[in-house]
Order: sequence, then C-alpha cells, then structure tokens
Amino acid sequence: MEVPDGTEPDGTEVATDGEQQAGEGSPQPDGSAPEASGGKRRKLYRELVVIVAAALILTLLIKAFVVQVYKIPSASMDNTLLPGDRVLVNKLVYHFRGIDRGDIVVFSGAGSWGNLDGSPIPPPPGNPVVRFFDAVLADIGVHGNNTFYIKRVIGLPGDHVACCTHGLITVNGVPLHETGYLFPGAAPSQILFNVIVPPGRLWVMGDNRSFSDDSRSHSQADFPDHGTVPENEVAGRAFLIIWPLSRFGDLPIPATFGQAALNTTPAAAFAIATPFLLRRNRRNRRRKP
Repeated sequence: MEVPDGTEPDGTEVATDGEQQAGEGSPQPDGSAPEASGGKRRKLYRELVVIVAAALILTLLIKAFVVQVYKIPSASMDNTLLPGDRVLVNKLVYHFRGIDRGDIVVFSGAGSWGNLDGSPIPPPPGNPVVRFFDAVLADIGVHGNNTFYIKRVIGLPGDHVACCTHGLITVNGVPLHETGYLFPGAAPSQILFNVIVPPGRLWVMGDNRSFSDDSRSHSQADFPDHGTVPENEVAGRAFLIIWPLSRFGDLPIPATFGQAALNTTPAAAFAIATPFLLRRNRRNRRRKP
C-alpha cells in the first residue's frame, strides 16, 4: 500500500530530505529543554537584570543630583502648599545661580534646627563605605537621619530683616507686600524680630505665619545664628506642584521680591540695624544680675 511522502503507515510524520529531525525548540529525548532554548532564557534573564539595575542607578542619580519629589507634611506653607501636596525639587539650580529671596527651598536641619524635636542631627558615619550606603538608602527613601524642612527664603546673607514697619516685614528697609502668598487673613508676623543674616546663612519663613515654626521661633529659642539656616544645607528649590493633579502648577518667585531696592549692600544693612542691636545689648546687660 502506498502512503504519502513523509508519513509512515501508522500516520506518524517523519522528516523528509533536507529537514532536521529535532528542530530548535523541540524537546530532548529525556524530556529536558533543549540547550539552545535554555541559553536564550538565561540571556533574557541577564538582560532583564541589567535593565533593572540600570533603571535603579539612573533613578538614584536623578534623585541625588537632579530632581526629587517631596511630600508636604504640615500646614506651615498654606495656602501655597497644602498638607499632602507633592512637589518637585530642583537640586541642580543652585549650581548655576545663587539662592534668591522668595525661593521656596527644601533644606536639612543639620547645623540649624536639628530634628523635629530640636535634637541635633547625628553626623554622618566616619566610614566612607557606610556613609555611601547610608546616602543611597536615604535617596531611595528607605533610611535617613536627616530631617528636611520646606520654607520660603526672606533674607539672604548680610540682609537686615525686621518686623514690623506699618505692619509689614522689611528687608534692608524695603517693605514686603506679601498678600499674594500669605495665608488669607494672616498677619506678616506676630513675633517682632530685627536681625542681620549672618554670612552663609538664610532667614526663612513659612507662608502660614501663625502656624509656621521658622527662623522667628528658632531665633527666640536660642538656636544658632538667630534661627537662620546654612546655605550649604539647602537640598534644592521647590518649583512645581505635581500632586494632586487639581493643584498642578509652578511655584514662581512673588513680585514683591523683585524690588531693586532690596539689594542694599550688607554694609548699609549693618548701619541700619546697628542702633537697634546696641540698644538691645545694653538692655540685656542691665537685666543680668
């Protein structure tokens, strides 16, 4: 009995001339996967590991040096920033320009306010390897000793900041009209202050002045340098609200900080504040037993 080419009488297909008996991907006689297929899977796994590792490294580099998301924890910046808002913080900007008055900055409490309870932030580990991994874990949000704050910059190094003249805060004698960003109905400050910002430091305040624990209260509590914060502890500038989507928008510098008269030289600011500081020092000496 004749049968079609390529088929045994019992119906089993056989290879004809030029065909492979066990094609790629066919099972081996012992039931194991073919070597070529296993090699492809191993290559795929290696490529997947490389992709994941590269994505993780890229994410860490971006968070460490370019931009990072921060969540607003309290109402100290109402109504500019609300609790639960997520903001993008530019970590590169201050490598290309100085910090400006009116910037909203995120900064570490190291060298100024410490942790939320006022206790000092521990110094980084002495071992460079441990310090590196601590920094990596902090960048991905797993672990970190630093407490970060978010406030608006009011005074730069050398500025004379004071409250209040006709109900307004002044910087180098220039009044700040702050109604555009202060919490509705809030006074510029109910705490009096008159400070020359030390070199390398910033005078910062929250936009919700009656609720914000900022340079004013830290100045009264005898924190270093009148409650100011070090410029070198600034992590970056908050420039965009990204969440919730209903509040998506940028965070520009208010127009009141664009007044040319604000750029009074430090020497002039010192001359303005010196009489007040001398009177305060004399009062303090009289109070001492």
